[in-house]
Amino acid sequence: MRKLISTGSLFEKTAGYSRAVVQGDWCFVSGTTGYDYATMTMPDSVTEQTRNCMATIAKALETAGFNLADTVRVHYYVTDPASVDVVFPILGGYFGEIRPAATMIVCGLAKPEMKIEIEATALRRTAP
Repeated sequence: MRKLISTGSLFEKTAGYSRAVVQGDWCFVSGTTGYDYATMTMPDSVTEQTRNCMATIAKALETAGFNLADTVRVHYYVTDPASVDVVFPILGGYFGEIRPAATMIVCGLAKPEMKIEIEATALRRTAP
């Protein structure tokens, strides 16, 4: 069974992607940037962007019938090496007990205001 999850963002429609795709017991969450989708604004700080990324990911997982504890793999993309030490404690607050396999990459992102992007993969381990 394949299920597509959307936030309703215009980005999803324009670019032709889903916030997440559920395939059986797996959920694949697309790369998620720090936009506040309620206001369609991007905060200046990497800390607020990180929190927004995680809120969007958690909501997508919940909508798909998963929870954050089901996360088995995450990829973090930051634009500034100095951001790594700033975001690690925030990410640890979300994933400290879950401890998914993770990769942190320093790179450029699609828009200059984007400072972090996070993608996640979950495997259902609890009842929906």
